[in-house]
Amino acid sequence: MLSVNEARERIRSSFQATDIETVSLVASVNRVLGMDLAADHDYPPFDNSAVDGFAVRTDDASSLTLKVVADIPAGTSPSITLKSGEAARIMTGAEVPNGATAVIPVEDTDFKDHQAGTTAPQTISFEKKPAAGANIRRRGMDILTGEVVLQKGRVIKPQDLGLLATLGFANVTVHKRPRVALLSSGDELLPVDVPLEPGKIRDSNSYTIAALIENAGAEVIRLGVARDTREAVTSLLDRAIAESADLIISTAGVSVGAFDFIKEVIESNGSMDFWRVNMRPGKPLAFGSYRGIRFIGLPGNPVSAFVGFEVFVRPTLERMTGQMDRSWQTVRVRCAEEIDSDGRESYLRARIRTENGIPIASLTGHQGSGNLLSLVQADALLIIPAGVKCVPAGQEVDAILL
Repeated sequence: MLSVNEARERIRSSFQATDIETVSLVASVNRVLGMDLAADHDYPPFDNSAVDGFAVRTDDASSLTLKVVADIPAGTSPSITLKSGEAARIMTGAEVPNGATAVIPVEDTDFKDHQAGTTAPQTISFEKKPAAGANIRRRGMDILTGEVVLQKGRVIKPQDLGLLATLGFANVTVHKRPRVALLSSGDELLPVDVPLEPGKIRDSNSYTIAALIENAGAEVIRLGVARDTREAVTSLLDRAIAESADLIISTAGVSVGAFDFIKEVIESNGSMDFWRVNMRPGKPLAFGSYRGIRFIGLPGNPVSAFVGFEVFVRPTLERMTGQMDRSWQTVRVRCAEEIDSDGRESYLRARIRTENGIPIASLTGHQGSGNLLSLVQADALLIIPAGVKCVPAGQEVDAILL
């Protein structure tokens, strides 16, 4: 059996980033940038006021009472130049007039009528002269022309949209979403809205794995459930080809059961690179290709399928979507209890709490690979290294945060 690291790298290195395309700004959220984005102008584009108040000259030491000679709302460009003894009422965001070197907040003056629509006073008085530059946002203080504001490979976040809109990016170059065909396998599987029957269970993997695929930035092609026949499996795999899938993912059907036909059909119409990994849960993980399209076969047990996705598929989809190359990110946690393992690299469901600044991990019940409730209750997967059969209470291990 392959080690987890070798299997993950073998899968991941078989893929390249998808091509790039241009989409509207509003459609770019959660997409991956296909190129660096740089500002073509300074931001702020002009000196502007950070408060509602009065623009003044700080070298005007002759008086703390000034004549108000202009009213500057936001969205206008003042044509005046302040002279000694003069001030201009100015709104937040409005361009600071020539000659002004500070802005006094309106609440720091004797002008107390702050209602909307009130005309500017003829004079203002204040007690303390402001420091030079007070309450003025200088041109380019946030962003300078030519500065790269977002890097290629970044997943675009909602706050990024605001920045891009500010800089005038109406369209954005992003990587195309990989098309991932997903099928479940097994005669025992029922649709979610059908009453249970003897010997049957409802198909849960298609919901969990489809959501994980979308969460990783790819597009899901839902193929449904393949019955336990060669013909049914072949039909769904051929549909993935017809739908121009970039990757095929299955759950179940790749172990050694008498009715596990997916592995056999893949080998008859392509190749199987490997199909077992030294891990728990999820040993029967397959990787190969079907008629030229790469294939990843996840185990059928729900927790095994989830863990297999997080360990192998998510890093692969990150590469396909063009995301920044990231090392597998883990945190160190302290085990609250003794943990037994069977010597395979194990991924155990746990809940983390903090005591005196130290993260403490406790298992969420029994670790059976069909126990979805313990996965729902977990916020981390503890990684017990290969060859380790017992982790004493109080020892630290790596964990993947969910």
